[in-house]
Amino acid sequence: MAEPWSVAGDGLRLTVRLTPRGGRDAIDGVETLADGRPVLKLRVRVAPSDGEANAALLALLARELDLPRSTVTLAAGATARLKTVALTGEPQALAARLRTRLAAC
Repeated sequence: MAEPWSVAGDGLRLTVRLTPRGGRDAIDGVETLADGRPVLKLRVRVAPSDGEANAALLALLARELDLPRSTVTLAAGATARLKTVALTGEPQALAARLRTRLAAC
């Protein structure tokens, strides 16, 4: 299966499909969209108002990947379900963390 991230100059760009009001904060694994793109499926408890779901998304990724919150930022898709999240750091180490975390899904 293809991975939902790509290497960028200072880290990784992660493609995410976010479900707000999902009942819990969780990573649900990788899904392939109808156009063939892989995305990381995430859900958060909060509603998508005033950027709360985006903030919860970034906090969830930072916690699950054991990264400082300052290294996880929203690069695109602030008001869309599909988002691009920038992870700053050494790309191979970040990819290894993602693979390890996704193996548990």
